Amino acid sequence: MQEALLLLVLIIYPATVVLATSSGPPISLPGCPDKCGNVSIPYPFGIGDDCAATSHNRYFALMCNNSLQPPRPMFGDPSIAVEVIDISLEHGEVRVYGDVSYICFTSNTTVSDSFDVGLSLEITQLIPSTRNRFTVIGCSALGIIQGNTPDPYVAGCYSYCQDIKSTSDGASCAGMGCCETTIPPNLTYFVTQLLNQSSVWPFNPCFYAMLVEEGWYSFRRQDLGGHLGFMKEKANRGVPVVSDWAIRNGSCPKDGAKAPKDYACVSSNSYCVNAGNGPGYLCNCSEGYEGNPYLPNGCQDIDECELRKQDVKYKTLYPCENGHCRNTPGSYRCKCWAGTRSDGTNSGCRPVLSQAEKVVIGLSGSAMVLISLACLVVMKSQRRKYKKEKDEYFKQNGGLKLYDEMRSRQVETIHILTEKEIKKATDNFSEDRVLGCGGHGMVYRGTLDDNKEVAIKKSKVIDDDCREEFVNEIIILSQINHRNIVRLLGCCLEVDVPMLVYEFISNGTLFEFLHDYDHKSPIPLDLRLKIATQSAEALAYIHSSTSRTILHGDVKSLNILLDNEYNAKVSDFGASALKSMDKNDFIILIQGTLGYIDPESFVSHRLTDKSDVYSFAVVLLELMTRKKAIYIDISNEKKALSHTFILMFHQNELRDMLDSEIVDDEVMVVLEKLAELVMQCLNPKGDERPTMKDVAERLQILRRLHLQLVTKTQPIQAHYSYGGPSASVPSDEKGYQSTETSKLVLEIDLAR
Repeated sequence: MQEALLLLVLIIYPATVVLATSSGPPISLPGCPDKCGNVSIPYPFGIGDDCAATSHNRYFALMCNNSLQPPRPMFGDPSIAVEVIDISLEHGEVRVYGDVSYICFTSNTTVSDSFDVGLSLEITQLIPSTRNRFTVIGCSALGIIQGNTPDPYVAGCYSYCQDIKSTSDGASCAGMGCCETTIPPNLTYFVTQLLNQSSVWPFNPCFYAMLVEEGWYSFRRQDLGGHLGFMKEKANRGVPVVSDWAIRNGSCPKDGAKAPKDYACVSSNSYCVNAGNGPGYLCNCSEGYEGNPYLPNGCQDIDECELRKQDVKYKTLYPCENGHCRNTPGSYRCKCWAGTRSDGTNSGCRPVLSQAEKVVIGLSGSAMVLISLACLVVMKSQRRKYKKEKDEYFKQNGGLKLYDEMRSRQVETIHILTEKEIKKATDNFSEDRVLGCGGHGMVYRGTLDDNKEVAIKKSKVIDDDCREEFVNEIIILSQINHRNIVRLLGCCLEVDVPMLVYEFISNGTLFEFLHDYDHKSPIPLDLRLKIATQSAEALAYIHSSTSRTILHGDVKSLNILLDNEYNAKVSDFGASALKSMDKNDFIILIQGTLGYIDPESFVSHRLTDKSDVYSFAVVLLELMTRKKAIYIDISNEKKALSHTFILMFHQNELRDMLDSEIVDDEVMVVLEKLAELVMQCLNPKGDERPTMKDVAERLQILRRLHLQLVTKTQPIQAHYSYGGPSASVPSDEKGYQSTETSKLVLEIDLAR
């Protein structure tokens, strides 16, 4: 029987998970319902006119569907009309029922529920929580989730099974019958479409893909059989999805600053915290108070003494042994009875010492010595514990492996910095020092003691895979010495989150240079060829000029930096491999960025040097067209730049695809040769693509040809003063004297 390979991409409704609010103080505005059926509706959410904080966001307004029993709250906006399960003020979460994407096959028909439109959540207060998992159910099913974080993002997983007997109920979704993967924070845009379909296993007619609350789904073999069995039995109302909400149109006032007029934390006993996922803030009641901080006088004092009388568990939470409990605003006092005194905690009493005990305490010069010695022992023990903890972090973050590599390769350029030095360089990781945030970590701008400016990369996630990736990046970069590759200066491994220290590259990324519409200026063709050539030479170097072949694995314009003279610097080797994979090796989860991924590697699960060649071809297209790898055309549809370029090249419509700034009859031969090179690099078969060394050589020839065409018989001095580059043509090209153009064109053809 032929196996079926199903590609699904899931569109995510704005939804999320949360705990129900506690009973007690009012949670809604006066005169407004505080419940819909069994679900509490706390303000700023509300049902009815003037019952929700629509001035902060119209999505706070809900509707109650009374046609169902019990009634169910729904988001009232038609674009996100989904059922709300519960809302939490404390955690800033909403839990809803989300849809399931599915497709079923029978002998004659196909039933599907797939989408091919995008959905932007940037105007709402809802952002999907990282406590969700993207889950796929089925045999031979490959599910993909893609979107913006706000950077382009793609991830997925593959589910397989030999037959229905090889699966087991209750198993984790690790690939047998179902699979799952995480999503990043700040995910604001999603898209879904059915990319491919074919025949299926006879016992598995339906495939499903969904974003669902972590831990909700447990695999069952019966979900693989029957027509829409999973939808009918377990997901007839949808699946629970968790979203983070916040007051998105503002931020917490800085210390001493006056709160704005629309400040949402209106209760006198409340405070503001920045949202954990996305922009904005949340309000919490101060310690010792409970209720709704978004309502005037919504946070009310907790009577700890009364709670002690009602439930024994509160006696442990609010201790007052051998004393009398008295409630105070935001706290309580434990007044000691006669014959007792405070135990030093202000929440407990103990008997007054007997005369004999006083004598024992008064005796002791020796007791004081013993106490002092005990303190010294404790202090030394704490120091040893602290040092041991740092040593453990160093080992688990790969420090020993790094030392071995440094000794074996005699690497002297990598410095190991302490946590204290890193904190000093970044002003204790100040938000003002943040340069950017990627899928794997935060990047800070720092200044070392010698006043050298650096970029410090700090991982977000603390797991073994992430630590291995950081050590991998250190080892790879320690072998590289090239003027067009960002230089690694040092690392810090004695903390739970490992950090890398790079040279600081001041002019941002090539992606920003090409696509920043706020500062978009003309970019001459010779500068574009310079950046392309330098980037290609850097990749050719890591492929063939180091002791072991290094594959970058994530070539894109975001990973090419520009210095003050607009020289290219290839960066971010976190996804790199030290050598080409054996033919039996494969990648479990596809890494890379949507629009740049080599389709051959995506199918074969093998990374090769030709995978970098394919991704670099997309970067060349960005330089030629000034369009993003995934762009929106004039009909407002999302298109893959590589796919569109191939179609227009074969239709002889190259001029229409190129950036109008560089289209000129005098240099058209350069652009045509560059387009031919791109087409060879985009060849579906990796073996038929040129090597990066070939690509770099041909780009160098094209730079010479362009110089020949624009200078004719005169030397050239090129300067850029439009707020962009300020550089001149490389010294080996200044004064280049004219020869026949046809000779250079012939040289390009021979290089192919």
